[in-house]
Amino acid sequence: MNEDISIDMERAVTAIRDCLNDTQGVIGLSEPYFNGNEWRYVQECLNSGWVSSAGKFVDRFEADLAAYTGAGYAVATVNGTAALHIALQVAGVKPGDEVLAPTLSFVATTNAIAYCCAIPHFVDSEWRSLGVNPEVLRDYLSRIGTPQGDTLINRHSGRPIRALVVMHTLGHPVDLDPVVALCEEFGISLVEDAAEALGSQYRGHHVGHAGQLGILSFNGNKIVTTGGGGAILTDDEELARQAKHLSTTAKLSHPWRFDHDRVGYNYRLPNINAALGCAQLEQLPAFVTAKRQLADRYRAAFNSIDTVSFVEEPDYGRSNYWLHAIRLHDYAQRDLWLEHFHSSGIQVRPIWTLQNELPMFRDTPAMPLPVAKQIEQSLITLPSSVGLVINDA
Repeated sequence: MNEDISIDMERAVTAIRDCLNDTQGVIGLSEPYFNGNEWRYVQECLNSGWVSSAGKFVDRFEADLAAYTGAGYAVATVNGTAALHIALQVAGVKPGDEVLAPTLSFVATTNAIAYCCAIPHFVDSEWRSLGVNPEVLRDYLSRIGTPQGDTLINRHSGRPIRALVVMHTLGHPVDLDPVVALCEEFGISLVEDAAEALGSQYRGHHVGHAGQLGILSFNGNKIVTTGGGGAILTDDEELARQAKHLSTTAKLSHPWRFDHDRVGYNYRLPNINAALGCAQLEQLPAFVTAKRQLADRYRAAFNSIDTVSFVEEPDYGRSNYWLHAIRLHDYAQRDLWLEHFHSSGIQVRPIWTLQNELPMFRDTPAMPLPVAKQIEQSLITLPSSVGLVINDA
């Protein structure tokens, strides 16, 4: 190993511990933080017996989410993948359709497309946001797409290209204005995978409802957690009604009859999880502030290490910095860095394996993906727990 690289790896370990005022022990990647009304609200559910998929906390959680994000409606689900599955169906995705999606994403994004019996069509990313590059994508669609009425057809496969899923990677917002314009130009539905982006903004507006629908996740490692959970965001009342109907087994309202008008899903968030979410949302502004304070510390610390760069939010947006990350200038050294961090008691992670490289998705369509590959080879995510900063304040 190059001696300079070895020295920089050790400097990086020291920098992280200094940022966290932690000189010993294992530092986790992203852990939940409970210091509000979580116990009280969950206890209320237990005392009342309202612990399943109905109850006042589910309604409150949806209302609080809509108010915080500025979306017209929020529909709570059991997890973010379920939210995306429903959102794609409500957006009009049908079996045999193609859905454009970033190859640089967590597998849940692509799995949700497969759940619809649709075909993922992988697109490249950009360094600025780590998300979809609208300019490159527009050029690509102009070359491979053929309009037929209101539908864009992939001239190579003959299949309709029905929707585009954009992912706000690590909480950094995609450049949404040109994405919205692209979808309008080609007649494609836009769904935002904002699973990691609660608290992130694009040009002063919360992400997640620039298109027809968006989704959030409240997994245990997210900035706000319900244990497991997700939500669909939309400004369209009818789409919200459909999403709630589909996620509640498509049951027709009646005092006692069990009538269902289509294949639905048992995807509603339980009241006890929503209670946890309500308490977490009360603390969300402080959580976002803590994440951004940690970003400031990391930025300053890594500025003096020449072999890495801290990954910044794009200039048009405000990131929640769900996971902080560094970019290695020498891609070939990534696994050495990972091994060194872990052997030093610091839990870090690479970014996800590209979706087009997973065995179940290797034969699906894809545009050239050079930037996504560079990002995959060079990014390392750092310890980002809210409690690392709040407990230190």
